[in-house]
Amino acid sequence: MKRLLPLFSRLASTLGLLLAVVVLNFLLIQMAPGDPVSVIVGEMGGASEELIARMRAEYGLDQPLHVQLGVYVWKILHGDFGFSYYFKEPVLSLILQRLPATILLVVTALAVAVLVGTLLGIFSARRPRGPLNYLVTLVSLAGYSAPVFWTGLMLVILFSSILPLFPVSGMADVRGAETFLGSVADVAHHLVLPAVTLASIYIAIYSRLSRATMLDVLGADYIRTARAKGLSERRVVYGHALRNALIPVVTMVGLQFGQLFAGAVLVETVFNWPGLGRLAFESILRRDYPTLLGILFFSAILVVVANILTDIAYGLVDPRIRTRKPAAARKPKATGAPR
Repeated sequence: MKRLLPLFSRLASTLGLLLAVVVLNFLLIQMAPGDPVSVIVGEMGGASEELIARMRAEYGLDQPLHVQLGVYVWKILHGDFGFSYYFKEPVLSLILQRLPATILLVVTALAVAVLVGTLLGIFSARRPRGPLNYLVTLVSLAGYSAPVFWTGLMLVILFSSILPLFPVSGMADVRGAETFLGSVADVAHHLVLPAVTLASIYIAIYSRLSRATMLDVLGADYIRTARAKGLSERRVVYGHALRNALIPVVTMVGLQFGQLFAGAVLVETVFNWPGLGRLAFESILRRDYPTLLGILFFSAILVVVANILTDIAYGLVDPRIRTRKPAAARKPKATGAPR
């Protein structure tokens, strides 16, 4: 039972965090100017006061704020995310349609950023005064300084006019593919530019972070001992130093997972990628509160899941973390004199 207490504690804190996210998001959106009825009436070209009042009553917008919040939280607890004012569909159905595209984009961009950034940092750390180090530094500064939407627009211009090698809009060809492998290849072809755009700024971050940690690890005593034993440089770097150098990178991945979703909103808008980011942008323009609240809630769930996976990754990178016992669980050794 004692072993299950940390699990129950983690679950309770997660549920409390999600409830706080629901309440805070609801209050922040309600504080924003405008409402869905004004947007709908504007698109209709105007409406009478009676019709506006009837629409507000139908959507529950005529109720006090605390009543609206209570009704919304009660529905969330029962798995009801409401009905989209604009798309005329259940919010849960809309999100489940767009969620796979966003997960594909974010996970691909994260994998590219971690892999490329870590390798660049390792290569530059092995020769800190070589030309590759200065090149990596220059590329990192350029990637970190450029906004994501600007990078996306530059890639759209480059690959739509000058080098038409990759599609610059959508997730798949409108003509479709005849086979499953053809569909996978088509989606991967459309994924290149959005994933590179989203990963560009994080490649710069991970390359600088992995370079700094690798330089610190390579100067440790156990690395000098490994070299003194006659181990090859490749085994010293990739077998001994890399595992410890990856711990700060794994920490950064867990902390920046939420920022990837924020960047996905801009990237999906630039490349017309049919994901949650594009749906969030359309919902903001049309004041579609239920859809926007549902997107924010699912984004919070994905961030929580990413943090849990980060904790698991700690144990994979450093086995000492998963085998270490808390101080309270360690039994004190007997100090009495032997008989």
